[in-house]
Amino acid sequence: MGGLFGVISKERCATDLFYGTDYHSHLGTRRGGMATRNSEGHFSRSIHNLENSHFRAKFEDELKKFDGNSGIGVISDTDPQPMILNSHLGKFAIATVGKIINIEELENMLIEKGRNFTELSSGKTNPTELTSILITEGENFIDGIRNAQNSIRGSSSLLILCSDGIIASRDKYGRTPLIIGKKDGAYSVASETCAFLNLGYEDEYYIGPGEIVLITENGYRQLAPPGNKMQICSFLWVYYGYPTSSYEKINVDDVRYSLGYLLGEKDNTELDISSAIPDSGTCMAIGFASGKKIPYRCAIVKYTPTWPRSFMPSDQAVRNLVAKMKLIPNKSLLREKKIAFCDDSIVRGTQLGDNAKTLIDYGAREIHIRISCPPLVYPCPFLNFSASRSPLELITRRFIQQKEDAHDKNLHLYSDNTTEEHKEMIEFIRKELKLSSLQFNTIDDLISSIGLDKSAICTHCFDGSSFGN
Repeated sequence: MGGLFGVISKERCATDLFYGTDYHSHLGTRRGGMATRNSEGHFSRSIHNLENSHFRAKFEDELKKFDGNSGIGVISDTDPQPMILNSHLGKFAIATVGKIINIEELENMLIEKGRNFTELSSGKTNPTELTSILITEGENFIDGIRNAQNSIRGSSSLLILCSDGIIASRDKYGRTPLIIGKKDGAYSVASETCAFLNLGYEDEYYIGPGEIVLITENGYRQLAPPGNKMQICSFLWVYYGYPTSSYEKINVDDVRYSLGYLLGEKDNTELDISSAIPDSGTCMAIGFASGKKIPYRCAIVKYTPTWPRSFMPSDQAVRNLVAKMKLIPNKSLLREKKIAFCDDSIVRGTQLGDNAKTLIDYGAREIHIRISCPPLVYPCPFLNFSASRSPLELITRRFIQQKEDAHDKNLHLYSDNTTEEHKEMIEFIRKELKLSSLQFNTIDDLISSIGLDKSAICTHCFDGSSFGN
């Protein structure tokens, strides 16, 4: 994934930009960057590697150099950004979030036209640079952004810092969000509304799919209208989003609570307590306890003072170690209990299987896993969730490979919770992870909990459905 934050103010913007960008740290793991523009048109920029450190620790000592009243920041899972360019559109900084599926095709097309690429990201074309070149193909920013939106398969939401202010553009189908915030003397734009609250901003406007908006210190105006089709990522509410954030005015915590409640209400297993695999399972576990009418207790506690996020290290073995070390079981709550542990999803299943074994070793009588979303059967082609993984790294695909002698055969049967194939797959996962029982939410309950029409939500990773590119 990744997250964007921009601010334009009648005063120096560095403090708001610094904290607002930092409030997106849960969305990315590799790079962080900020750029500001001052009244003389000069840009200041810094980019740092975040894989072994936190955003604030990297940027705090550099705040003095960001002397402008407008700026953009980004937490990126992919490339070093923001980038600063000089073109026939003028000098501008740009930051993007998304995934370009057809990046090689677009790169070859632009090279044939005589364009050059100067930035590489992990040995490949920098997607932010490619997006910026597509934009400079246009006669103006509106024309250029539309060119990028229509050329890119996948998704690309972006912020452009230029002489006119900040141009914010949500990707063509709105797979990732952008929201404008307002306070006296300043406007901001963010991927996550949780960035607004402590900085004094109020949610002002939710940018639509493909919409282009110009933001200045005096307000904002639409440069191009939104499209009439949306496919916002459902996994934002399940996992990526921070609990205090809202997308399409729908709060993350509310959705997770509802997902837990609906699953708990239908659960007829004999259970003593509901607990969570922290953090993203916590809201769901509280909802599950309410729906099931059992106590919610913290049978596992996350040790946050020193341990980083479990997927920050690039080495899988290190990630597994970090995941284990930062979760501390509460033995007094585990002993002889039948416990429902709630989590957001199962990808590989490795960490969850290890957790279940540890909990049994610490005295739990039975471990029952409850998952807030349906099984992940399809890798995501639109964002950076599971996009770089082989399908066979999904535990569901390993079962399908074993059953069908091909990991991509009859997928529609395994993603349909009413089929025998689906039930057999769930039982395989349960046995593989050595669980007392295993239940997932259905796509219908996921859609119901979010509250948008199914046509407006991307559920591709669960059922393979999507429209657009």
